[in-house]
Amino acid sequence: MSTTPYRVLARTYRPQNFDDLIGQDVLVRTLTNAFASNRIAHAFLLTGIRGIGKTTTARIIARGLNCTGVDGQGGPTTSPCGECANCKMILDDRHMDVIEMDAASRTGVDDIRDIIDMVQYAPSSARYKIFIIDEVHMLSKNAFNALLKTLEEPPAHVKFIFATTELRKIPITIVSRCQRFDLRRIEIDRLTEHLSAICSKESVVADNESLKLIATAAEGSVRDSLSLLDQAIAMSRDENGSVTIAESAIRDMLGLADKTRAFTLLEHVFTGKAAEAVADIRELYQRGGDPLQMLSDLLSLTHFITRIKLAEALAQDVHYSDIEQQRAKTLAGKLDMAALTRAWQMLLKGMQEIKIAPQPLAATEMILIRLAYASTLPSPDELIRKIEKGDFAASSASPSAPASAPMGAPSARGGNLALATKQEAAPILTPAAQPAAIIESYVEAVALFDKHREALLYSQLKNEVRLIRFTQGHIEVHPVGHLGADFAARVSRHLSDWTQQKWLLTFAEGEGEPTLREQEIAADKQRFAYAAAHPSIEAVRQAFGEVNILQIQAED
Repeated sequence: MSTTPYRVLARTYRPQNFDDLIGQDVLVRTLTNAFASNRIAHAFLLTGIRGIGKTTTARIIARGLNCTGVDGQGGPTTSPCGECANCKMILDDRHMDVIEMDAASRTGVDDIRDIIDMVQYAPSSARYKIFIIDEVHMLSKNAFNALLKTLEEPPAHVKFIFATTELRKIPITIVSRCQRFDLRRIEIDRLTEHLSAICSKESVVADNESLKLIATAAEGSVRDSLSLLDQAIAMSRDENGSVTIAESAIRDMLGLADKTRAFTLLEHVFTGKAAEAVADIRELYQRGGDPLQMLSDLLSLTHFITRIKLAEALAQDVHYSDIEQQRAKTLAGKLDMAALTRAWQMLLKGMQEIKIAPQPLAATEMILIRLAYASTLPSPDELIRKIEKGDFAASSASPSAPASAPMGAPSARGGNLALATKQEAAPILTPAAQPAAIIESYVEAVALFDKHREALLYSQLKNEVRLIRFTQGHIEVHPVGHLGADFAARVSRHLSDWTQQKWLLTFAEGEGEPTLREQEIAADKQRFAYAAAHPSIEAVRQAFGEVNILQIQAED
């Protein structure tokens, strides 16, 4: 048995130069050009999520600044040789001119004063004295203030490299004195390729879907992905020492619900099958699924289907396989946008409920039941149209409600069967058929919206559009204000419903008539001018002086 301590993958495959650094092309290109033109900043600020490579990049920059090449004659470079004395000592964390400090444990002004004192001395053997301060946002306010002057005008032989995950906590006076680099999250495809290359070096067999699950769970962090891969390798090693990573094992390790089951669960919810949805969620829970994670999967899937509903081209997503993308397209074709957005809001609110519920599984079941029952409810627009047309059936059955019940048993509505039967036997009163309304002018058309209490559309038609042309069944207007994308469709639909005739509102170019509001204002000005010139008003003005007309009362 080997006595050599195991070195985790995150340390074994830590990048040694910029060529090994993945997904940070902007940073590499900027530093390469800066080194080549000898325009090297005196302070660098590296920011990004945990495990993205901030400290590793800082060490690579330190080696590049102090590398002398194999022959000892080289200058600063973005491709450190790894052979010279400076490179080897920095790589082993034992170079006395490269001082690395953890600001999480050394936060005070005294620690910064130590650095300021060291800044005055020239490097002992390296080209530059380099200070790497990790988690720099943890420094106290006084420590930042003490560092300001030195950071702005350091000696020529000193370079500062700061790393942080909390950029907003760093004073802007510090940020403005540094050359800032935002390290990006690594894309899932790129991270999957990186993990695949490491598996080949480690003689590990892993399919692409398994590695993609790990890359997705890492959320763009290289270190997190390597830590998860280490765990997967340890879990998948057999008696002979060989390692084969299976997708099912990764799902169990990460506590992820099977996406296929997530699709089935969502289908049951949207078709009102509450009992089947509860059975699915219980089975997933027994297999180790976390209720909050399962609901999060449904939320992500709802968002994905909504994107496809907007544009089918958005179906291309590395998080979902080709089969899953096709299944999502099928669901998108069956569901309307109102149902999807309603499900999104209910799931989002449900996740907050699960966090405070004493029994997360029970809370999850209640959320799915609410979703299933809400799936068959009509939208507000449909409900209003049914009420207006008089064909709204008051006895709408709730999803999963039994078709019949024994005598005396409670009905689905919570009353007894006799009462439910009596209610259903009552005649449904419908308004008498009314003759089709005839609209003779644009003013009459707008008045209908006031009559039917469509306040928003009434206001927009009165204040924000100018009439171009009015004919029976067709209104052309020019918008002068902000209108919703569905404005024309809603106006056309309402007019058609109210008049029992086909009406169409369209937009057209042209000056058009003044808006109805502008016409009212002009008419008011004319009335006030006429009143002001009336002999009676003139007589009052001569008797009492200046007269202000506040209101004109129309005669009945």
